[in-house]
Amino acid sequence: MSGLTEHHVTFGEADMADHLSRLGRAAPDLHACVDPARARAFARLPAAGFRDDFDEDAAGGRGSSYIRAQARNLTARARGIHHLLSLVPARSDRRPSVVVDVLGGDGLVRRVADAGRLAGLSVLTCDASPHMVRAAWAAGCPALVQRADRLLLRDGSADTVLVAYGSHHIAADERAELVHEAYRVLRPGGVLLLHDFLVGSPMDTWFRDVVDPYSRTGHDFEHFTREELGGYLTKAGFDSGEVTEMADPYTATGATAGEAERELGRYLLDMYGLAGIEEGHPADAARHTLELAGTIFRERRPDGTVESRSLAHDPAAGTWTCTVPRTAVLAIGRKSS
Repeated sequence: MSGLTEHHVTFGEADMADHLSRLGRAAPDLHACVDPARARAFARLPAAGFRDDFDEDAAGGRGSSYIRAQARNLTARARGIHHLLSLVPARSDRRPSVVVDVLGGDGLVRRVADAGRLAGLSVLTCDASPHMVRAAWAAGCPALVQRADRLLLRDGSADTVLVAYGSHHIAADERAELVHEAYRVLRPGGVLLLHDFLVGSPMDTWFRDVVDPYSRTGHDFEHFTREELGGYLTKAGFDSGEVTEMADPYTATGATAGEAERELGRYLLDMYGLAGIEEGHPADAARHTLELAGTIFRERRPDGTVESRSLAHDPAAGTWTCTVPRTAVLAIGRKSS
């Protein structure tokens, strides 16, 4: 389904100046974190070779359907996002902690934080896709175009660098530089949260067997190993670090069990731009997508039992929730204070 062979990012100095001007008006604290020289140098880089899978669908990307999925179900990944944000260290001066959301897309993490009324956070949404950054601004999220391995922030300007929900898109030969860059921009006592999925995990299978063949853009990316993640933290200079796992399920809610299932199937269909499934199953694409997810996402618990797709009823709210389990891997690097 890939349609991006010749489609590349276009973003220049005028675009960067506009984004920085907007950032200065909307969030002076975040604007103060940006290194103007780095921003100007980035805006002058040639676009050739930098593919934008998250441009608009009409331009050959899958960004439009991705945005549609978040608009339809903002809380589909809220459990994982809330856990990640719970690891953000509070500042001793009681000012909001600056969180650089490196793969922020259309501002999902900030919007989930705002919807959950999570206090004490100032989230800068960043993405390499200009389309995603424009969508973030449209959703009210201060945002900046930048590459994960070329952060445009001043040394020691952030409390947390969050790299999540797309870390496997970073090329293997650029990942070490990303972690070095994160270390550079963190304040003493700051934390890097690098989230993805392990090689051989159900998520790895989902991308290989479903997203790659059926998405508009294809999805041939390498996931991570525990040893790889730990090695990045050590080489970058983090004083302490750990590699752990966390629950990060997909959920959707409806007035009936069937509606909850349809909503989750539709979310997955749009989230990954599975145009091939829509073409092959025009009458029941959402149902077919959910069934595929149900066969792949089966997580083995420590006691040997298997967690799989489930339905739960909340009598008080009169709603049903459909859940597809996922387990993510998380590398946590702490910079000495």
